Amino acid sequence: MRNLKFGVCLLALFAGAAPAGAETTILKNVTVIDGTGAPALPDAAIVMTDGKIAWVGPVSGLKAPKDAKVEDLSGKFVMPGIIDSHVHVGMMHDVTQDEKYETPQNVQADLKQYAAYGVTTVQVLGTDKDFVLEMRNQQRKSRPTVARIFSAGQGAVIKGGYGGLVGVTEPIATPEEGRKLVDEQAAKGVDFIKLWMDDERKTIPVKMPYSVSAAIIDEAHKKHLRTVAHIFYLDDAKELVREGIDGFAHMVRDQPVDAEFLDMMKAKGVWMVSPTLSREMAYSLAVMPWLNDPFFTRGVTPGTVAALRSMAREQAVVLGLTRFPGLPYEKKVFWDMDRTLFQTLENYQAMVKAGVKTGMGTDSGPNGRFPGFNAHEEMQLQVLAGRTPMDAIKSATHDNAEWLKDPMIGSIEKNKWADLLVLDKNPLDDIRNTETIAAVYMAGQPVPTIWTSCRDRAESQCPKRPADLPNMPY
Repeated sequence: MRNLKFGVCLLALFAGAAPAGAETTILKNVTVIDGTGAPALPDAAIVMTDGKIAWVGPVSGLKAPKDAKVEDLSGKFVMPGIIDSHVHVGMMHDVTQDEKYETPQNVQADLKQYAAYGVTTVQVLGTDKDFVLEMRNQQRKSRPTVARIFSAGQGAVIKGGYGGLVGVTEPIATPEEGRKLVDEQAAKGVDFIKLWMDDERKTIPVKMPYSVSAAIIDEAHKKHLRTVAHIFYLDDAKELVREGIDGFAHMVRDQPVDAEFLDMMKAKGVWMVSPTLSREMAYSLAVMPWLNDPFFTRGVTPGTVAALRSMAREQAVVLGLTRFPGLPYEKKVFWDMDRTLFQTLENYQAMVKAGVKTGMGTDSGPNGRFPGFNAHEEMQLQVLAGRTPMDAIKSATHDNAEWLKDPMIGSIEKNKWADLLVLDKNPLDDIRNTETIAAVYMAGQPVPTIWTSCRDRAESQCPKRPADLPNMPY
């Protein structure tokens, strides 16, 4: 009965997602930043037909098809839709995390919010109920109006250890159970296999043994699936590279990465899939500096804003121990996290300099990390760490599409999906200009943006768009 209800909800959510018949829309007089790292193309036009890019080039070469809808966007900038390679969806109600909130409606609300921020594709890493895979399947048969999904299904968590979502991920204890989990997830059609190897700064007595991780990676590769690992320690990261891991979902954070590790990653083509710089920033802030920024507050529930502004919350995170739902331990969440942030930024710089393949991912969705919003913050932190705005955009679009092995997204090129972010100001001048969102297109269709929608309340109840964008704190 529960699955039947989920199925009915899915049909309702996706009904009417794609319009019948063909249509062509032209965006003209724009500057195109195509995501590949190529120089921006001013005075350009993009022709979108049936959701895909039919032509892109100088306006002088435009041949408008008959009956095309033409949008004159003089002075605006167009980049590919952002791809966030590390998220979790449908886990939260205000600031409370629980599997009971992972419903089709809540997941759909998160995906809608990602799209509103210009994040047109997300990779969900290991906390999905099965209906999310069905959502993904429905998307791939249509033209979605919310963020596209790639999913690792239910990831591998060691029994008694760290990771996953209680009530969704079933812990394992042996290599044989690890192989069985991979086989089950492969049968469901997941895109990746996720595993967690961490002991939360030695606050948990159990961490995934190498024999289990090796079995998971080996079985995944037999099923032609790539593997992504949550890690914290350099020694664990090196061991996983030796075992054949394909990518990491977080940076090494316990110490500086060394030449041996960087050389190992490059030699084996291992990706830093999602540096999650914004995650470490969130954990280092007792008081978040964007609590009065409409770009943030429009995308979270009123209950979230109230909780984040409360003195009780500030006192708890600074001084108190926190027990997370379903976990047998307490920890001081913000203890020494500023050091972890700095180590993360330094290791990110080292990986980029060494030429390790790096994507863009936020770990948004759980408590303290916010769908859509954090993607913009993540790109800002990349620039803070020394990358150019062009590099940050490329990592969040073209490079993430390369990791996903999806040739239909990630850049503004002929025959690809027209997933586009239209901006009022040039992000190459200031990466913070990605918050000047004028429009978002999913498969060629305009969808509500964060400046025309509001999470869980009427748009009229939200603060207006400031005239002085961008106004992020860094």
